[in-house]
Amino acid sequence: MEQTLIIIKPCAIRRDLIGEIIHRFEMKGMQLCAIKMMQLDDKILDEHYSHLVGRPYFQRIKNSMMKTPVVISVWKGVDIVEIAHHMAGATNGREALPGTIRGDYSVSIQENVVHTSDTVENAKTEIMRFFKAEEIFDFNQLSNSVLYAENEV
Repeated sequence: MEQTLIIIKPCAIRRDLIGEIIHRFEMKGMQLCAIKMMQLDDKILDEHYSHLVGRPYFQRIKNSMMKTPVVISVWKGVDIVEIAHHMAGATNGREALPGTIRGDYSVSIQENVVHTSDTVENAKTEIMRFFKAEEIFDFNQLSNSVLYAENEV
């Protein structure tokens, strides 16, 4: 099974959406493997958003991501990277479809509630950026037998 990284952003923290966002991933059948709250700093944000360095809005993104601590989590499941990314919805909350997390809770391209890994490779890199191996738990979820067919896991 794949793993993916999900960050609940400061705008969601300030709006008391932590439980609602986690609940949506749990209800989908995703398995939580690690979770923590942390305050992001310039160093880790420079690394995490290195593909945006030099963009005029880069500092604004960093400032937004440092307003409060964030909740960072690792989730596991079949095709989990794609599933979580689709559940998040379009980056711009105004364009995200209703029923997606951003479509239901965001009206901004920047204050868009949640970050999800966009590829399996990026998920692996992002997970290693925020978690030590011993902080990620791998166990059999009892509900797997009703979530997946035998040939899917």
